[in-house]
Amino acid sequence: MTSSIPFKIGQSVWASVVAVSCFVAVVQLQTPRLEKLRTGDSLNTPEVLKRETAADKQRLQLWQKVPGFGFDNLVADWIFLQFVQYFGDENARDVTGYQNSPDYFDTIINRDPKFLYPYFYLSTSVAGYLGMPEKSIALMNEGLKSVSPKVPDRAYYIWRYKGLDELLYLGDGKTAQKSFAKATEWARQYSDDESRNFAEISQASADFLARNPASKIAQVGNWEIVLRSAVDKRTRDRAIREIQRLGGKVNISPEGQLTITLPKQD
Repeated sequence: MTSSIPFKIGQSVWASVVAVSCFVAVVQLQTPRLEKLRTGDSLNTPEVLKRETAADKQRLQLWQKVPGFGFDNLVADWIFLQFVQYFGDENARDVTGYQNSPDYFDTIINRDPKFLYPYFYLSTSVAGYLGMPEKSIALMNEGLKSVSPKVPDRAYYIWRYKGLDELLYLGDGKTAQKSFAKATEWARQYSDDESRNFAEISQASADFLARNPASKIAQVGNWEIVLRSAVDKRTRDRAIREIQRLGGKVNISPEGQLTITLPKQD
């Protein structure tokens, strides 16, 4: 019995060493890329960018297979930071597109499905930019298997974003209605103003869709949410176009105040 204790401790230490070594190796692999972005390397030709994108994909696929040894949260944090860098490099994305986005989120959600913040980018990058709403919905469904109304805090946002993808990108009002209803149910377990407001908005969306799964008013209302929470100009511009296409109007005052006029007919 006693002889096994040092062995177990040794295993634990060895696992930690391996995990940290893997993490350091990835940091070292990323350092040249970070340096190039900081100095504005003139070698960012389409060919170079495409090679870097292919190398990123290979690294992400490797991370999907490497054991976490108890450091999964750390790995997920690091991968998300890499995604933000990837997503924010608009010049590179104009050349190579957003094809690696699903690999980033596959890795993040597999490592830490309770990490809430990445879900805010998932819909925009995978459904919106890449045109793969089925994939973003599948990733959110996978994450929802491991969360509960209060773990992570405000997990109801995941149901909301899933409903947005179902309604706005797939046109599946019936399924979206169920997601919005679930978002409402989870949000009502909180007592703060943000959650109460969230529950009211989600309930309104669910009610509209229950009466009319193809409701233009519900779609405009949800594009408004996308517009107000967008993390980039391209998403904001698309939300405005979609609201106008559905018969709504968007007015932005000189002070930046946003007003949406709903369609006259649903």
